[in-house]
Amino acid sequence: MPYTNVFLQIKENLQIAYRQAIDSDARLDELRKAGHGKFVAIFTEDQGFTEKSNRFLPYVQELVAEFDAMQNSAHVAPETLEAFVKKLATLLQTLQVFKLSK
Repeated sequence: MPYTNVFLQIKENLQIAYRQAIDSDARLDELRKAGHGKFVAIFTEDQGFTEKSNRFLPYVQELVAEFDAMQNSAHVAPETLEAFVKKLATLLQTLQVFKLSK
C-alpha cells in the first residue's frame, strides 16, 4: 500500500485525538454544569465535518469511520487523503487550544 507510513501516523494521531476528546468532553460537562458552553456545534460545515455536535468524540468517530473506509479502499486519491489530514489537523488543533484554555 503506497500510504502505509502515512496511515500509521494517522492511526497514532487518531488515538491521541480520542484520548484528548474524552478529557475535553468531560471538561465540557463541567462547563455546562456551571452554565457555560451553550453552543450547538464545535465545527462548522466549511471545516469539512458532516457531524454536528457540541462534543468532540462524535468528530473523532467520524474521522475513524473515514479512515477505515480509506484503509479498505483499493485506491485512495491524494485529494481524499489531503482533505482527511486537514480535518484531523483541525480537530487536533482545536483540542489543543481547548486544553490550554483552562
